[in-house]
Amino acid sequence: MAFADACEYVNKTIDEKLTNEVAMQSLCYHDVRARFGLSAQLAIHAIRRVSGNRKTAKKDGKPVTKFAPTSATYDVRTFSFREKDWTVSLTLMGGRERFSLRIGNYQLGLLKGQKPKTATLAKRNDGTYYINIQLESSPDLPQETNKILGCDLGRTDICVTSENDSYSGEQTTKIRDHYSRLRAKLQQKASRGTRSSRRRCRELLQRLSGKEKRFQSHQNHTISYQLVKKAKANNQVIALEDLTGIRERTNQLPRTKTERRRSNSWSFHQLRSFLIYKCIKFAVKLVFVDPRYTSKTCHNCLHIHPVRDKSYRSGKSFKCGHCLWSGDADLNGAKNISAVAATVNSPGGSGLACSLERHVLGLLKTPTSA
Repeated sequence: MAFADACEYVNKTIDEKLTNEVAMQSLCYHDVRARFGLSAQLAIHAIRRVSGNRKTAKKDGKPVTKFAPTSATYDVRTFSFREKDWTVSLTLMGGRERFSLRIGNYQLGLLKGQKPKTATLAKRNDGTYYINIQLESSPDLPQETNKILGCDLGRTDICVTSENDSYSGEQTTKIRDHYSRLRAKLQQKASRGTRSSRRRCRELLQRLSGKEKRFQSHQNHTISYQLVKKAKANNQVIALEDLTGIRERTNQLPRTKTERRRSNSWSFHQLRSFLIYKCIKFAVKLVFVDPRYTSKTCHNCLHIHPVRDKSYRSGKSFKCGHCLWSGDADLNGAKNISAVAATVNSPGGSGLACSLERHVLGLLKTPTSA
């Protein structure tokens, strides 16, 4: 794809330290148009993509190495949508062309009466193309409420809410372990086989990776949608722990290779990002609280184990040595998240007392609202 080739050329030609889009455009705009035959606006978008990717990579401390021919960006000057015959017009290498949309009733309903201004032409692995059309809308503001739906994320149960709704991770773990075993076998064959068998194994590994990612994305979409719809129906605020950096911290603990793989292979960041945009879409408030002591404190009497480095929690079970409450540890954590979030959402106070109040009230971070 000429658009990807143009991005690759800009990235290799312009000094890697330069990230300013205007400065990059002044250096290579005419060359990009002459070399790759792109329209003026597509050439600008190619330079803009390189600039944006460099800025993102700079934050991660990694250079931009390659631009794969996967997509091209379109705006109002190079893209248009016509509702009367359900077609789109795109500026291509040979000029402007119009295409009929082959979409379902759901997509037709979303596009009806809309005037989209941007789109992305994307390429599938099998070589066919599809178009992502972006629609703009102004979401409603969340209603004020003091009802909190605390959500404790984990691996045994992907999510447990303060109302004792549970999303089991047992089947998920089985599928992830199955993919892991397949990868190990294919990698072993690839290291010992002939050139053709190694190529075949690499192709199978790539397909396997795509299937696992799609499964993971589907699971996270399903869970986040159900949580947001429940909170919307009951006029609740969703509360999560702020788990930023949790993977780095837990990887420092002594664990088996299998446990480390299981912990690192599930994308809780993706689940969180799905929750954020769905909360915006459905006008549900989302808050994040400090995770410290939420799993160690008894939600019933707010006591923490008096011995340092000891806990009333053991695996999935929690039994308080003070009030003798016992039950699911994740449910206990979700109720604590809900109680702490009540303080965040209602600064007047939530009735927290005893050990949890002393430890947590001074540790709360500024919440992130969506």
